[in-house]
Amino acid sequence: MLHFQTFIGGIFETNAYLVQTPGANLLIDAPTGSSDWVAELGVRVDLLLITHGHIDHFDDAAKIKRVSNCQVAFHKDGIPMMTDPDFHKKLGLFIEPEPVQPDFVIEESPRTELCGIPFRVLLVPGHCPGSLCFYSVEHGLIFGGDVLFAGGIGRTDLPGGDHRLLILGIREKLLVLPDDTVVLPGHGPQTSIGRERRTNPFLQ
Repeated sequence: MLHFQTFIGGIFETNAYLVQTPGANLLIDAPTGSSDWVAELGVRVDLLLITHGHIDHFDDAAKIKRVSNCQVAFHKDGIPMMTDPDFHKKLGLFIEPEPVQPDFVIEESPRTELCGIPFRVLLVPGHCPGSLCFYSVEHGLIFGGDVLFAGGIGRTDLPGGDHRLLILGIREKLLVLPDDTVVLPGHGPQTSIGRERRTNPFLQ
């Protein structure tokens, strides 16, 4: 089983996941407070993956990059959101996240090795442009960002949201996975693909 620890940070109670392997430490998402959390653990992050460009998922990204001198990666469609300090102001939002530059961009792929872990990378926009899910076939789990939740889906009323596109992506890319696949979402408790297929009211 893949060993990971969960941190919940910021006013939106955003999940971050720290995956430790014998050779490297992988952090998935960087909500407010996650930099202090990894410091308290005495962990140096080697790679930070950001599932999508909403502020609550990358608020501590630049700080973590400075402290750990780690690489940061996300989808190209998230570049404007995470690199332009005025992006959110232009949308009328009074928030000023610290920009973070990607060391490399990640595309959808049947197999991408990250910190020695093979992932199937799934692009599932609709909640946010460039939303990525990282599926470990070997370990039967998926780091899903804000695509699919226990009993819910990512909201689609924010700029760049598209309800039809999100539902289509969930059906075509997530619900085809085995029932016992563990879903580790960007908010709330973990769930499984089978449970959401059977009971999620947004997918019936």
